[in-house]
Amino acid sequence: MWSWVAHRVTGVLIFFFLFAHVLDTALVRVSPEAYDSVIATYKIPLVNLMEYGLVAAILFHALNGLRVVAVDFWAKGPKYQKQMLWTVVGVWVVLMAGSFYPVLEHTLRTWFGG
Repeated sequence: MWSWVAHRVTGVLIFFFLFAHVLDTALVRVSPEAYDSVIATYKIPLVNLMEYGLVAAILFHALNGLRVVAVDFWAKGPKYQKQMLWTVVGVWVVLMAGSFYPVLEHTLRTWFGG
C-alpha cells in the first residue's frame, strides 16, 4: 500500500513542479527582469535541496511506474510484485546516492567551502 501512496504523492509533486516551471518560464515573455529575479532565487541552497527532492520524486515515480506496468501486464507480475518493489527501492537508493554530489554540489560548496 505504501508504494501506491508514494506513487500518487510523487505524481502530484511532479505535476506541481511542472506547473510552476511553465509559469516561471512564461515570465521571460512578460518581463525578462522578473524572470531573472525568479531564476536568481533558484540558486539558494534551500531550492537546491528541493531540486534533489524533485530528482528523488521523478526517479521513484518512474521506477515504480515500470513496476506497476510489469505487475499489470506480465502474467507472473502479481506473484513477484514484492520482489520487484524491493528491486525498485534498491535501484532508487543507488541512483539517489549517485546523484547526491552532482545535484547538491553548489549547496555543499556554499556550506562547506571549496
